[in-house]
Amino acid sequence: MNGPLLGVAGIGVMFASLFILRIPAGFTMAIVGFLGLAYATSLTAACGMIGSEMWNIFSGYGLTVIPMFILVGEFVHYAGYNDSLYHATHKWFGHHRGGLAITTIMASAAFSAISGSNTATAATMSTVAIPAMKKYGYHPALNAGSVAAGATLGVLIPPSIVLVVYGIYTGQSIGKLFFGNVIPSAIATVLIAATVFAICRRHPDWGPAAERSTWKERFAALPEALDIILLFAVIMFALFTGVVTATEAAAVSCTLGLAICLARRKLSWKGFLASIGDTVRISCMVFMIIAGAVIFGRFLAITRLPFEAAAWIGTLALPKTALLGLILLCYIAGGCIMDALAFLLVSLPIFYPLVVGMGYDPIWFGQVITIVTTMGAIMPPIGICCYVVAGMSRDIPLATVFRGAIYYLPAYVVTILLLMLFPYGTVLILSNLVR
Repeated sequence: MNGPLLGVAGIGVMFASLFILRIPAGFTMAIVGFLGLAYATSLTAACGMIGSEMWNIFSGYGLTVIPMFILVGEFVHYAGYNDSLYHATHKWFGHHRGGLAITTIMASAAFSAISGSNTATAATMSTVAIPAMKKYGYHPALNAGSVAAGATLGVLIPPSIVLVVYGIYTGQSIGKLFFGNVIPSAIATVLIAATVFAICRRHPDWGPAAERSTWKERFAALPEALDIILLFAVIMFALFTGVVTATEAAAVSCTLGLAICLARRKLSWKGFLASIGDTVRISCMVFMIIAGAVIFGRFLAITRLPFEAAAWIGTLALPKTALLGLILLCYIAGGCIMDALAFLLVSLPIFYPLVVGMGYDPIWFGQVITIVTTMGAIMPPIGICCYVVAGMSRDIPLATVFRGAIYYLPAYVVTILLLMLFPYGTVLILSNLVR
């Protein structure tokens, strides 16, 4: 067996290992990729190629942007800013029907802007928001669904780890990716919040209104929430002006984030150590996924499967929009069964050259596939955010979490359609301004 057929067999073995043996995605891609390389060439050649690839990827300092953005998110988390954000948004929106669900989504958006992780946001907001919505008699589907959907914003809103990895892998500007993501993530956030209004209009008893706060209480809750806005604004301004690189911006955000937490006396020594520990654990997981994807991508390149697949798709008598639609369907399916970052890195060697060859802007394509794969985080059967929410709230069944999360899928579909219909007005208008 050789050539593209070997590549197809490798993909089959990889998925079988994921679902039958339950091997984590990073290790699965690394093991299958290495064995495939050894089979296609030789054990010595496979070891040499992998050693060279690993050195080229991890010897540079560019990847340090990942642990630093994760670290600032952990500082914010252990400093308790999630409670502050929820408290502030509750004071402003909690008196509307479904207001606590909207509060959860807005607080998730704000926390995501720093953490960049959907699982971290899901775990954090589950502990804060779900008990509050239970107290006011929210329906479990609206309660858990709003937390799961709000948590997906962790992948969309800059600084998104998925966009960072996409930029590093494809050689695109991380600053352009971040600014190109501002409008799409804002659209998605507004549409997800609007979904709550639609749900409560159809089921008025699902989201009872909380008590109305006074204007004094609302403004009193703002100062600590403004800390997060300031931190986000500094990161984006530094990247936009080109004063610093993405790595330097991450370092500045870590320093400023730690300084704010210490100045407010919100981060204890125990919380600081926990932040470091969680950052190391999450960073190692991300790096293992990257390493596995690099090895597996090298194996696919040896088999020439990406090039043959691109050539075959190019021969189809279909307009490029239809071809793009087929590619996006693959991302939706992949996002349902694999971690978004892992599937993104597995699929990029196949689809990225094809999409760029069809004339689509790589910055725009990065935004689209980020949103598409993020949909998988709340779709059965492997909606990771739904599993996290169900795990944090054991009295809400997983089926109920999925049921509530599915209400928000149309918001993603509309966002994707808007990006496809208006690529310049939604993505390129801001990304092209970055120096």
